Amino acid sequence: MMTSNSQQIRFFRTRIPSFQCVPGCHDCCGPVTTSSEEMARLPVKSEAEHDAALAELSCPHLGDKGCQVYEERPLICRLFGTTPRLACPRGKRPEVMVDPQIEQQIHQFFASTRQVLV
Repeated sequence: MMTSNSQQIRFFRTRIPSFQCVPGCHDCCGPVTTSSEEMARLPVKSEAEHDAALAELSCPHLGDKGCQVYEERPLICRLFGTTPRLACPRGKRPEVMVDPQIEQQIHQFFASTRQVLV
């Protein structure tokens, strides 16, 4: 049975461990790409907002108090800090890192879906 992209996204979200970031740190909040399905869940930003964020090498959803779309943040954002390939520059991490097979499946999902700039 084929699973939809939305089902895969839900599956992966439940398998990426969470951890406590350094308060006020946004080192991982740079320009990222995400699937069209995940992008559709995020508030629409203007071209000017996208251009301004890109000029700062930031994310258009990063506000003064952090990520404005944290609950709906894309898979790539959720992966930061949970795998040696996307290590937190400040050394934060979950007690148990993401399962390498799940990480591989997520990267295969990225490669098999249309990715757009957040």
